[in-house]
Amino acid sequence: MTGKTRIKTGADDNDTAKQTELSQADAEKIRAYEKMAGSEPVAGMDSAPSDVTPLESADADLKAELEAVKSEAALNGDRFLRVSADFENYKKRTARNMEDFRKYAVESLVKDMLPVVDNLERAIVSAEEDKTAAGIIDGVRMTLDELFRVFDKAAVKPIDAMGKAFDPAVHQAVMQEESEKHPDKTVIREFQKGYTIHGRLLRPAMVVVAKVPPGNNGDGVEPASKN
Repeated sequence: MTGKTRIKTGADDNDTAKQTELSQADAEKIRAYEKMAGSEPVAGMDSAPSDVTPLESADADLKAELEAVKSEAALNGDRFLRVSADFENYKKRTARNMEDFRKYAVESLVKDMLPVVDNLERAIVSAEEDKTAAGIIDGVRMTLDELFRVFDKAAVKPIDAMGKAFDPAVHQAVMQEESEKHPDKTVIREFQKGYTIHGRLLRPAMVVVAKVPPGNNGDGVEPASKN
């Protein structure tokens, strides 16, 4: 068998050079890819391997984000509670104002009617001694009773002052009068009747207050003489 010897030509040298260049280019691409992937340390960074894995880093980030969300939720919860409390107070205050308005809406009208009531009561007292005016008195009493019924519907009540201890909250003392029959600072006469509306003072009663004479102990009994 006759052996054949391949003669190496210049073309073969060129092909070998090209393959070497391609191998070097591929190697450069591989190194660049590995650098981008993190298999090689980046220039200027510490080349020591990190103990934190990407999964652990992502978990830490999620925990930090969760804590931030929890803090914001707690803040929003507190804000909501404050707004709710303010709104409840506003509703109560509004309801209270509306109730007061409903109660005292007629206050000014009733005040204007009180002098009319006073005059009707004075007319009855003045005409009681006149026997011929009995029919007129009955008519005035009926009118007065009707006014009192209207007052009662509006929760307007007269102040009971006669014989009571003087109370500056509902009584207006126009004078003092010495009396041995009444305790000191007791209402003994009433010049003008007082009224309240829903328990609130509408007009004080104008009264005369008893004053203990000198030498009296204040209960209508003369003090015992000293020997």
